[in-house]
Amino acid sequence: MTVAERWRAVLGRVAHAAAHAGRRPDEVTVVAAAKTFGAPVVAEAIAAGVRDIGENYVQEAIAKQGAIGMSPARWHLIGRLQRNKTTRAVEAFDWIHTLDSVALADSLGRAGERAGKTVRCLIEVNLAAEATKAGVLPERLEELATAMAGRPGMSIEGLMTIPPRVERAEESRRHFARLRELLERLSRLRLPGVQPKELSMGMSADYEVAVEEGATFVRIGTALFGARKISR
Repeated sequence: MTVAERWRAVLGRVAHAAAHAGRRPDEVTVVAAAKTFGAPVVAEAIAAGVRDIGENYVQEAIAKQGAIGMSPARWHLIGRLQRNKTTRAVEAFDWIHTLDSVALADSLGRAGERAGKTVRCLIEVNLAAEATKAGVLPERLEELATAMAGRPGMSIEGLMTIPPRVERAEESRRHFARLRELLERLSRLRLPGVQPKELSMGMSADYEVAVEEGATFVRIGTALFGARKISR
């Protein structure tokens, strides 16, 4: 299948899952997770109608943007961000999905002020306390969001998670439901600069379940581009 064919298939499955949950398909944004796929493949996806590109590494995104040139796509950082790369990340990305510390929030806010923009961020939550994954623990989310609130140059607009690897997509449902509950609790705090409406959750293996549980961003790599041949 071509990227365009896969794109149409993903959109169809998103629409079906949304309808099953009583939602509109346009409530869900598909982010094409393009890690390791070259600029020509990303350009093909944009030509097929993809408008949101996800990258794990700042330098990889910048290189692709330079090769592709101007495009209608928005760029999302969906991998861990080091503080020494925040300035370039703010320049390259429209959304940061992986905010997980006050120090990183401070750095992003300062970079946003220097760039004259408000950095749109999601807080990453490590729902299962996995040692190999970044993110704040659920029980510390409200404390962290309160400490981050009100910083100029950035806004906190929702939550992101990568749940534990499972054999069946249905096994991820409880994690997606938990993230939605955390978002609802965070919204009730009414913190300054915190407008939690977005849920970034679900990937190629489980995105339909994520949509049923309220995802507003799903991060799709394999289902759109095929299997990755290169790993880091």
